[in-house]
Amino acid sequence: MYRYDDIDQAFVDERVREFRDQTQRFLAGELSEDEFKALRLRNGLYIQRHAPMLRIAIPYGLLSVAQLRKLAAITRRYDRGYGHFTTRQNLQLNWPKLAEVPDILAELATVQMHAIQTSGNCVRNVTADHMAGIARDEIDDPRPYCEIIRQWATLNPEFNYLPRKFKIAVTGSPQDRAASEVHDVGLSLTRADDGAPGFTVRVGGGLGRAPMIGQVLREFLPREHLLSYLDAVLRVYNRLGRRDNIHKARIKVLVKSLGIAHFRELVEAEWLANRAHATVLPAAEIERVRAYFRPQPYATLADIDASAGREPHFKAWYRYNTREHRVPGYRAVFVSLKKHGVAPGDMTAEQMEGVAALAERLSFGLVRATHNQNLLLADVPQRELYGLWRELEALGLAAPNIGTLTDMIACPGLDFCSLANAGTLDVARQIQERFDDFDYLYDLGEVELKMSGCMNACGHHHVGHIGILGVDKHGEEWYQITLGGSVNGFTALGEVIGPSVAKGEVAATLERILEVYRRVRREDERFIDTVQRLGIGPFKEQAYAPHPQAA
Repeated sequence: MYRYDDIDQAFVDERVREFRDQTQRFLAGELSEDEFKALRLRNGLYIQRHAPMLRIAIPYGLLSVAQLRKLAAITRRYDRGYGHFTTRQNLQLNWPKLAEVPDILAELATVQMHAIQTSGNCVRNVTADHMAGIARDEIDDPRPYCEIIRQWATLNPEFNYLPRKFKIAVTGSPQDRAASEVHDVGLSLTRADDGAPGFTVRVGGGLGRAPMIGQVLREFLPREHLLSYLDAVLRVYNRLGRRDNIHKARIKVLVKSLGIAHFRELVEAEWLANRAHATVLPAAEIERVRAYFRPQPYATLADIDASAGREPHFKAWYRYNTREHRVPGYRAVFVSLKKHGVAPGDMTAEQMEGVAALAERLSFGLVRATHNQNLLLADVPQRELYGLWRELEALGLAAPNIGTLTDMIACPGLDFCSLANAGTLDVARQIQERFDDFDYLYDLGEVELKMSGCMNACGHHHVGHIGILGVDKHGEEWYQITLGGSVNGFTALGEVIGPSVAKGEVAATLERILEVYRRVRREDERFIDTVQRLGIGPFKEQAYAPHPQAA
């Protein structure tokens, strides 16, 4: 993984000193709330319902064991002993004290971490495919490009006060595990006819109040022009994006209002006008950064059937929580943060330390945070899987549910967020309790459930096979259900099936929907495929049918 040089370290250390001074002046009454707001947001600090929330950057989701141990120590010392992993591969602390935030940032700096630009109207944490570097279908490793973009974007003075927040994702595989098509800019690695590497550039994706799928801005961009082309995109947005209405300030609104053809003309003109003095990304620089992500020193191993002769619980975990690796004799292992009864994405300090120890021993000392709020040990020898499973079981991190209904995405909702209209964590527990039979979950197969507590869509409900959105009805929590969304295999926005349902009826409504699927599916047909084939009609009809006991 990337390591700071002296300039990087000095930069982050100075940023900590600067924010410490700003925080002390705010607490002393020398800065107003409005003056401090922009400063704290650039350092990842929000004000939530009960306490500040600090969002810590995990660039492209990659952590060393030293960094994970530091996060554990910070949650124990400055928070309540746990943290929350998000869909942007970040970690959030929900209970830090404002006066202690500079101390947290100083501790993070000792392990080459920070919270810079995890909030605010700037380029946020760049995300990538959690299978980067190990997926068999990968065209190229996206992580070096993510790091290059991160260095270009961090405190870039030209783009530090954009009309609205800006999110970039990079994927190196045809299967878009980074959800790049619902980002402000999505970059897909590809190759020209002559084999030259480059990117397909999409723009204008995003969720929230006006969900949109990104449109192709450029079919092929040579990789040496990556930064100059991003400059052009952001300059057009910075110049023409709306600043008078926060709900219409994202680049997706600008792209829609102008049309992709006109927006493309503006970007290309901006790019060409500055080509003479634009930064060209040298191949040598790409290779220098790529060296930080070189393949691990894998042993020469043969593939084995690690589940042969083992007990059913291990076989289920092996089937659902591990994935094939491009190197023989290895598997990628999901660490499930979706144990039933636990808030999705939450992880205790003890669990972080336990996973750090396992990664140090079994996966080259690296851990990855995923888009789906789990962790991944990317490089585990197959012969070690059974022992790893036993240890993850003891840590409460081996729920064999990856890819199933209860491997849900959920934002913190009304329990923490001041923007939320409804709770998500109680509903998540309700669903976990209703669907606690793993045999039933396995019969349902792949079902992606995503839940948000408000229209900001931090839980990505628009692109769930099943999406749940919390809404406020006269002070009561109700939940709108969508079907047919996807970012896995293809990208689609879900369709609302009808009126919202009461909080206590969410799980029962889902069960009725899923029973329709079990009744009408074809052999080997996934839930999303059945919805695509039949539309939402049959599911809508059953979702609002009278309860059997009321019939």
